[in-house]
Amino acid sequence: MSIVKKKVAVIMGSDSDLPVVKGAVTMLRGFGVEVKVHVMSAHRTPAQACEFASNAKENGFGVIIAAAGKAAHLAGVLAAHTTVPVIGIPVKSSTLDGLDALLATVQMPKGIPVATVAIDGAENAGILAAQILGVYDEDIAVQLTAMKENMAQEVMEKDKKMQETASTL
Repeated sequence: MSIVKKKVAVIMGSDSDLPVVKGAVTMLRGFGVEVKVHVMSAHRTPAQACEFASNAKENGFGVIIAAAGKAAHLAGVLAAHTTVPVIGIPVKSSTLDGLDALLATVQMPKGIPVATVAIDGAENAGILAAQILGVYDEDIAVQLTAMKENMAQEVMEKDKKMQETASTL
């Protein structure tokens, strides 16, 4: 039995969020994941956002990433209309340096979970989405393991250099 490859939707509340979400898109495409990017607003296009989320599973999406600033209700609205995992990226704005978006994204009511990454944490959102897909997609899982091994190797190399530097202090 072959596994159908799942896509990831990256939804941003405004086109001004593109510089932030670009990190998630790049990360996911690096793992070979098909990504669809859209602009939808929880407040200005709520019917469109709800319809997208309601049909996400049937349309082949395995994860939805939602990025929004300020009131940042987008991830919660999407999560309320689907059983597909939703990852929220709170976007830093001029208002409260993104703390408002972080709290709006992370403080979800019981039954409507949204996994939330750091303010502007798009790369981690991409990695988390890949990890979710990697549960059933061995190709992605192997790439994630290699990535983590490479990160560990880089830290060990830095530690070795630090030990050499510290011995001369």
